[in-house]
Amino acid sequence: MITGKNYIGNQLSAEGNKVFNTFNPMLNKENKWAITEASADEVNQAVEIAAEAFKSYSKISGAKKAEFLRAIAKEIEALGDQLLEVYTAESGLPNGRAMGERGRTMGQLLAFANHIETGDWVDATIDTAQPERQPMAKVDLRKMNVALGPVVVFGASNFPLAFSTAGGDTAASLAAGCPVIVKSHPMHAGTGELIASAIIKAAESTGMPNGVFSNLNSSGIEVGQLLVQHPKVKAVGFTGSIKGGRALFDLAAKREEPIPVLAEMGSVNPVVLLPKALDDKAASIAKTYAGSITVGSGQFCTNPGLILGVKSEGLTTFVNVLAEEIVKIEPSCMLHPNISGAYEANKATALSQSGLEVLGGYENEISANYGRQVVTTVEGETFLNNPTLHHEVFGPFSLVVQCENVAQLEIIISKLEGQLTGTVISESNEIADYAGVVSNLQDRVGRIIFNGVPTGVEVCAAMHHGGPYPASTDSRFTAVGVDSIKRWVRPFSFQDWPNELLPDALKNENPLGILRVIDNSKTTDKI
Repeated sequence: MITGKNYIGNQLSAEGNKVFNTFNPMLNKENKWAITEASADEVNQAVEIAAEAFKSYSKISGAKKAEFLRAIAKEIEALGDQLLEVYTAESGLPNGRAMGERGRTMGQLLAFANHIETGDWVDATIDTAQPERQPMAKVDLRKMNVALGPVVVFGASNFPLAFSTAGGDTAASLAAGCPVIVKSHPMHAGTGELIASAIIKAAESTGMPNGVFSNLNSSGIEVGQLLVQHPKVKAVGFTGSIKGGRALFDLAAKREEPIPVLAEMGSVNPVVLLPKALDDKAASIAKTYAGSITVGSGQFCTNPGLILGVKSEGLTTFVNVLAEEIVKIEPSCMLHPNISGAYEANKATALSQSGLEVLGGYENEISANYGRQVVTTVEGETFLNNPTLHHEVFGPFSLVVQCENVAQLEIIISKLEGQLTGTVISESNEIADYAGVVSNLQDRVGRIIFNGVPTGVEVCAAMHHGGPYPASTDSRFTAVGVDSIKRWVRPFSFQDWPNELLPDALKNENPLGILRVIDNSKTTDKI
């Protein structure tokens, strides 16, 4: 049942006087449930109980936190078809996507549970004392990762489950020992409440402190601003636009105590087509990329929005086939009228740029909130001289840049903004001849792909989902995979501390049996 209320810890609350409805883009009408926006007092309550919960939750064992995360996954599964129905009603996404994203969300929670259960992840490092060392005795130092404090997580519009209420940022923060306050995304607040109810049930059944999780509704920016500015909030997680992420980053930097905003933002995910690959298989590459550009109506942060190649017969074949294939694909529903409206506006801006040519686009009648796909092309020199063409058009849109030569291709890559991914399409024996291309691309992205498509992000330890600004606010961290736990911790050292008062991870007897670095050697031994 959706109440439309906020979760302040384990209590439902609706003190605010602003009410809004979510929207069904497929049916082009508002959903029936009314959502109450959190008041300033409710924001403060949520942060205060999170700060209080942090005192005990940050000290809970990895095994106990793992039990909590597994219980969340179980409670999400128990929501059954109701969750899938609300998800599709609020996003316009199909039931298959809902099931897949639910599975990914549960999988992330279970992966973090496994990751923290033993305690190895805290990177325990010990340098034992050397009192006899000359000319100065060496002190005993022991270092490990500790939780930052209450984390605010902003739900993402394009992933109502996997990057929202119980998504990657929430799972990683809870795994690290940080209570979470979610600023629910207004486009899928009903989905968010259902997931929040599952988290609260799991918290209660596993004995977590009240305040370890809260879920706040908001149709605008005010609740988010209040949360980021609250002095007891210690970090922020965000997935969304460059404009939104940068606004939060700037707001957090202006605080009396600045805090990290770990934001994953815009990306055009450049794809480089090398000549021999185009000579051999231009048509099949074009067909593959027509599908990648339009999958999910282009609403993935890894959508291939920019394709680069050197002028040749192969590139001409590629653009011609891409133009033919792109119009064969039926458009799909976008997430919300605001999303489809922004897509149309940004597409119009791109199409108005001098020198841009439309290769192909879907022109038949479509239902409301559906996105017509378009592929375009431009000369390399024109692209270099027009920064507007470098910007993301969020939706089923892609631009093919036709470079004069390899030298110009290298320059264009070097001038790109930071990106989440870069892709090289190559024959296996030709990529070695393009070291400059690969080096420049590696400098601008967080993940480089060989002969594939960027759409699709595997959730595993080796995945890096981040990149140089503006792809993310800190390229050292990933937003996907168990290593994202590092976003929500800080290193902390104990010097000459009594053994009995140390955390278990740093005690001489190593009661957790974890792998540690002791005097520069990795070992599970006791001291």
